[in-house]
Amino acid sequence: MKQALTVLGAVASLAGLFIAYSAWAGPLDPPAGPVTSTYKTLTEVEPRTAINTTNTPGDADSLFKITQPGSYYLTGNITGVAAKHGIEIAVAAAGPSVTIDLMGYELAGVAGSLDGISVTVANTLNVAIRNGTVRAWVGDGVDVFNSSNNLLENLRVESNGGRGISAGNVSTVTGCTAYLNTGDGIFASFGSTVTGCTSSFNAGDGISAGGGSTVTSCTARANTGDGIQVGDDCRVTDNTCDSNGNFGDGAGIHATFSDNRIEGNNCTDNDRGIDVDSSGNIIIRNTCSGNTDNWDVVAGNVILVVNATAAGAVTGNSGGVAPGSTDPNANFTY
Repeated sequence: MKQALTVLGAVASLAGLFIAYSAWAGPLDPPAGPVTSTYKTLTEVEPRTAINTTNTPGDADSLFKITQPGSYYLTGNITGVAAKHGIEIAVAAAGPSVTIDLMGYELAGVAGSLDGISVTVANTLNVAIRNGTVRAWVGDGVDVFNSSNNLLENLRVESNGGRGISAGNVSTVTGCTAYLNTGDGIFASFGSTVTGCTSSFNAGDGISAGGGSTVTSCTARANTGDGIQVGDDCRVTDNTCDSNGNFGDGAGIHATFSDNRIEGNNCTDNDRGIDVDSSGNIIIRNTCSGNTDNWDVVAGNVILVVNATAAGAVTGNSGGVAPGSTDPNANFTY
């Protein structure tokens, strides 16, 4: 009898759960007609506007012109026209944000064209541009210098006649590639962050950042100028700088003023490995090799450089020698 009561109790509990679930989930017999999703589309969550001649018509100096804040996207490639920007952003200064998703498409310039994407109103704020290629414009590839507090991510800027990317104050440039631009590959003004970018074979500097900026985890290779150049109060960490000064004159890392922290970088085969023009910087845990001058640092900086001791062949489970210092902040020439 006790076992039977237990079974009946379990059945009653399951029935109660079923009734409760049915009330929560709705009727088991849905109404007639096609089943439709209850989820919102991306456009419903974040309304977006296609860039085209209807929504964003251009004018005398632009193929397409954005004059209202909002989120915009490309639906295909854009080919430039002489004397025009590809996309002009002309939203009231210090207004709400403009976001452009290139959706993997490209903006390709032609002879006589202007910038690929350009902010033309001074003191603009909050521009984001992502996910595409901007190449072969006579001006800059992406020029948001007139705007502050910008986000530029996952862009490929190639073979532009000016800078690949020109970013204004307090900008973040991340995951971008700059290649074969006539000016700097990536330029970011004061208080900016450049992270995870690659800049190679540009005729200016690979990456140039204004005071109070951070440049980290980037690769700068074979640029005619410096691989990475910074002003003052910057942090330059964990970068790879190789073969800069290519057919020109340049350092792997070049700090032109004071109060910079230069740490954990590897500089190889540049005209100068690490070049510091002013006192009052700290230079620690960097490595330099194969540069014409591995170090060119004026007096008055915090720096210890050790010419590392090379070991013989190492096989098996042990071997080698200490590099020449146990100081955790030492820089090494190898």
